[in-house]
Amino acid sequence: MARTFIHPEGTVKPAVPLNHGVRKGNILQVAGQVAFNEQGEVVGTTVAEQTRQVLTNVKRVLEAGGASLEDVVMLRAYLTDVAHFAEFNEAYAEFLGGDFPARTTVYVGLPPGLLVEIDGLAVVG
Repeated sequence: MARTFIHPEGTVKPAVPLNHGVRKGNILQVAGQVAFNEQGEVVGTTVAEQTRQVLTNVKRVLEAGGASLEDVVMLRAYLTDVAHFAEFNEAYAEFLGGDFPARTTVYVGLPPGLLVEIDGLAVVG
């Protein structure tokens, strides 16, 4: 079974050695997505703004790999500050609408200007 490398149309290929997503069979792993738009610019200065952009990017990778948010079984969120947790949760819940996948949230250092990163795992079909 071959791996398929996912790069949604219109997105900037990562400057680091990774793919936006990799699908093998019915498993689709979405690499950590940050708040970049199609031009590679950071969108938003708040955790809520960046969370919405990051989840939009996750959704785009899923769709390019033949999946949807409904296929996601796990999301991992990386925040730069524990003080952002409530604002992140509000934007996260608003975007996903209530049927939430499993989730882990950890606190990390990210490049300047980035406040949140999310990766995910989907099972298709």
